[in-house]
Amino acid sequence: MKSTTFNPAGRGDHLLVLDGGDDVIASLTAFAEEKHIGGASLHGIGAFSKATIAYWNKETKVYEEIAVDEQVEVLSIAGSVATSGDDVKVHAHVVLGRRDGSAMGGHLLRATVFPTLELFIADMGARLTREKDPATGLMLLSRLS
Repeated sequence: MKSTTFNPAGRGDHLLVLDGGDDVIASLTAFAEEKHIGGASLHGIGAFSKATIAYWNKETKVYEEIAVDEQVEVLSIAGSVATSGDDVKVHAHVVLGRRDGSAMGGHLLRATVFPTLELFIADMGARLTREKDPATGLMLLSRLS
């Protein structure tokens, strides 16, 4: 994993480059903790050797997991970094491209990078908070400060 910070005197924008074998969510979480990022947006491109994405079923109120057991291009990853209590929470969605040119997407649960993933992280300089929504059971942004 490599990183650099742009405009360190300001809010702090970061480029995080993950290497083959890196776990996306764990790497992002560790980076946000290290840099004390409590609220940010993120986007990027790259590739995964495998991933698990999900679709949230509003009827059952559970995520339906979709295993992606093949090399895929990350056509887009977008999301946010927030907090829940003292914990950093990464919420990301992906669009993945298959070898045949088809695409699939959803909520990113897990992924292993190969060969690289380039993530641009815009630190908002504010704390975003996620709390459990009683109507859906989802961890939604509840406070923007």
